[in-house]
Amino acid sequence: MRKLALPDEILLSIQQPARYIGGEVNTVNKDLSQVEIRFAMCFPDVYEIGMSHLGIQILYDMFNRREDIWCERVYSPWTDLDKIMREEKIPLFALESQDPVKDFDFLGITLQYEMSYTNILQILDLSQIPLHASGRSESDPIVIGGGPCAYNPEPLAEFFDIFYIGEGETSYYELMDRYKENKKQGGSRLSFLEMAAEIPGIYVPAFYDVTYKEDGTIESFLPNNPHAKPVIEKVVVKEMDTVYYIEKPIVPFIKVTQDRVVLEIQRGCIRGCRFCQAGNVYRPLREHGLDYLKDYAYKMLKSTGHEEISLSSLSSSDYTQLEGLVNFLIDEFKGKGVNISLPSLRIDAFSLDVMSKVQDVKKSSLTFAPEAGSQRLRDVINKGLTEEVILQGAAEAFKGGWNRVKLYFMLGLPTETVEDMEGIALLSEKVAEEYYEIPKDQRNGRVQVVASSSFFVPKPFTPFQWARMCTKEEFLERAYIVKDKFREMKNFKSLKYNYHEADLTVLEGVLARGDRRTGALIEETYRQGALFESWSENFNNQLWMDAFETCGIDPDFYTVRERSLDEIFPWDFIDAGVTKEFLKREWLQAIDEKVTPNCRQRCSACGARKYEGGVCYEGKN
Repeated sequence: MRKLALPDEILLSIQQPARYIGGEVNTVNKDLSQVEIRFAMCFPDVYEIGMSHLGIQILYDMFNRREDIWCERVYSPWTDLDKIMREEKIPLFALESQDPVKDFDFLGITLQYEMSYTNILQILDLSQIPLHASGRSESDPIVIGGGPCAYNPEPLAEFFDIFYIGEGETSYYELMDRYKENKKQGGSRLSFLEMAAEIPGIYVPAFYDVTYKEDGTIESFLPNNPHAKPVIEKVVVKEMDTVYYIEKPIVPFIKVTQDRVVLEIQRGCIRGCRFCQAGNVYRPLREHGLDYLKDYAYKMLKSTGHEEISLSSLSSSDYTQLEGLVNFLIDEFKGKGVNISLPSLRIDAFSLDVMSKVQDVKKSSLTFAPEAGSQRLRDVINKGLTEEVILQGAAEAFKGGWNRVKLYFMLGLPTETVEDMEGIALLSEKVAEEYYEIPKDQRNGRVQVVASSSFFVPKPFTPFQWARMCTKEEFLERAYIVKDKFREMKNFKSLKYNYHEADLTVLEGVLARGDRRTGALIEETYRQGALFESWSENFNNQLWMDAFETCGIDPDFYTVRERSLDEIFPWDFIDAGVTKEFLKREWLQAIDEKVTPNCRQRCSACGARKYEGGVCYEGKN
């Protein structure tokens, strides 16, 4: 029987001990004598969140296909175990072998959202790895970060040896081969990092120096090592069906956030929403073929016993073979007790027809994401969704038996007015009215329209990276305007309004557009006890406010400050595919309230065409 890193008395004293014991269905175990590289793959949040992350499952499967690599998993210990591990000096361990992470060759950490940054330091600290890359010895693991937040890695630059910019299936094997080569030659940590820096998509922050102007903006960002490239170009999978997908997803012992098989149908997006980082950095659109998806759907459902399959995409409706795929899944699996989940669908006649086939109408609600309350502001953000389409979709859904609708909005968008804010309540009311247009005997009880607004954060590599962000007080003032307007609505009892935490959003904005100087802020906040900051019950805004003062950092510099079009941003050394010139054009288009057609209507010369194999369109208006 496998020896566990935690004794029984500890496992019995903490919540959900199954988070830490490993041994789940489809986990991979290997003979250490046959392995040359040990890779600990980490999601810096609790097990239930991390186990739901598709990217880690893909990389776990990919690495373990190689006989010379053993990839294992690591998640953030919850606060109860965190306390015990510190008191007992128990080093953080990987789930599969239960061996300490500090004994591995690599520690790879997924950078999924900014408010997990203090948990990254928890992972390093509990692993007994020096927090700063500059303090690590030859025996410490190489710490590598990747994921969406790696498109601005600078706030974390001091804590990572390497950042991987782009999609993992592309350069990771070459990186592992260079590591083996360096090891065979008796090379040092430095010599490996120099070899790594020459690989496409690899950024070694220690090989770059930053200087600042008197006003605090960046003056220069230049390599200090001959092996470092002036520009890091993201790496992408060009032909989607040439890469392996997951054949045997890990099946957890306990319920996790996404407890189902996830089938990725495409990457990228044609829509061009100006607030959306994913829609820009994952360009160009690349689809999986129908036969590829059928094959993996079979394999994953068979190997897991899951009773639900979900299609993963930024915009599932844009997958050109969606009808064929959905009909296949319905024909093959619906009668076998397998539910089919279709997120990211635009609500049109086809989508409603499909959902009526695959969902239990009485238990489901429909989701629309208008993002803004007025058509003017939807044009500013290039949402490509009209009020007429929203109301028509809602009307069709209500006639089809739905009676619950979720509407997602953002507050604090560039150029937003009081009229735009109040439009959130007015649009919600119009959706409810569509329901009450239906004859009473054909209704399914009372309609419920739940409107939620998050607060807008300008993200790198979007046209809104130049935008001013609201203060906490401004965000809350806007939310109160919307809330008050809801109270005036005739169907008020059928409407519900929620809004996000404003102070947490401000911090997300600081870290999203932060530079290297914000690393001190993250470290100071962590040392004062900040952990699981994306969890509202753990979030402590005062810790951050105190850290700003201690570190001499003004949050307004990163949030509310106006930015000129020629300012050097901390992430400008990364080539994410979309050019800065394109983003500038889109920013000016937004200010002028002009809509840019989607990629299938007209090519907007964003820069992503250079990735051969991706689909770019040159259709005419």
